Amino acid sequence: MRSVKGRDRADSKNRDKMKHEQEAEIKTEIPLKHPNNSISPTFCVAMLKNGSTVKIEGRIEEFLQTIKESDFSWVNVQVDNLEEDSGKVAYLLGFTPSIISELVKQRFSGYEDLTTELSLLLPAVRVKALDVEVNKLIILIKNNIIVTIHGEHITRLVKFARYAVTFFKKVPKNLDDIDKISLVLVRILDENNERNFDGIRSIQEQGEEISKYLIETTGFRQQLGSDIYKMKHALISYLEALWASLDVIHYLRYGDAELVTDDPIILQKIGMLSTDLTRQISISEQMSSVLASGLEVLQSIYNNQLTQLNNRLSLLAVWMAVVGTAFIVPNTIATVFGTPVGEHVGWHTQLVIMLGTTLISVIFVYWFAKKRSLMPPKAD
Repeated sequence: MRSVKGRDRADSKNRDKMKHEQEAEIKTEIPLKHPNNSISPTFCVAMLKNGSTVKIEGRIEEFLQTIKESDFSWVNVQVDNLEEDSGKVAYLLGFTPSIISELVKQRFSGYEDLTTELSLLLPAVRVKALDVEVNKLIILIKNNIIVTIHGEHITRLVKFARYAVTFFKKVPKNLDDIDKISLVLVRILDENNERNFDGIRSIQEQGEEISKYLIETTGFRQQLGSDIYKMKHALISYLEALWASLDVIHYLRYGDAELVTDDPIILQKIGMLSTDLTRQISISEQMSSVLASGLEVLQSIYNNQLTQLNNRLSLLAVWMAVVGTAFIVPNTIATVFGTPVGEHVGWHTQLVIMLGTTLISVIFVYWFAKKRSLMPPKAD
């Protein structure tokens, strides 16, 4: 029996050693971004069991002991490649790597519920001028820990981290772990939504610039058409991201998942997030309607300009006919008088005939053009 127990202990030590070696290998493989500023994009905020709140910046392995000693914690990790590195981060923090493998393949949003683990994929929108960039934000939940994983272009959570310690202190200590984590989740979702909502402000500002072009009926034609197309594309991309966020919020708002609270007060806060998203979607759709009206105005401007151009060409053609008549008729009469017939007609008579026929011909051509409505109407 002693020999069997000895072998079991030896096997257990070997397994632990292999696990530690595997974790060490993964740690060295994950490239974490550390910009040269005062706030690290990889950090851990934790409420310890003794009631104190701490914030640690650095590498994931430096957080593990703090996570074990915490009542609840939030870990934010920034990686170079979300599809390749997020599974490794999840493994280091005690999550099942497969919970992310299918999630990161989704376009904008998604969720995966393994009962004891929950993963969410949300869009993080960044708008610069009329260029809408939709990045992916992964949220992992397990027991008393919530993890956010994202790429280098998402800085909103790093900014929120400045106030995370204060927020953790305000979380009531008598709540269940699920309720505490759900409160942290709601705060992170709200922060992401608020930063997403900034995008519509940027699009509105660009819309104001474009509306200035609509006042001018000349110039900027090609630029105006291009800008309106870009604005339409930006609104469509922005709306897609908002609808994707709303899908995830709807999944959470009823508290069906085991790791999401069923406390009505906290669920009401999730419902408020849904209301905010619905309002922003409504605003974006109204902007789409305004944009459609702008396109109609632009088309009217183009049609008006085309009509004016056609009128000018028609007027030019009529006056060319009149001027041509004034040249052709006297030239024809002069040709006739250049024959022997002209020898019997005095030059005074020839001059009167040439001037008279020319004047009559010009008046006739002008009258004919007016009668046949060949003369374009005068512009207002």
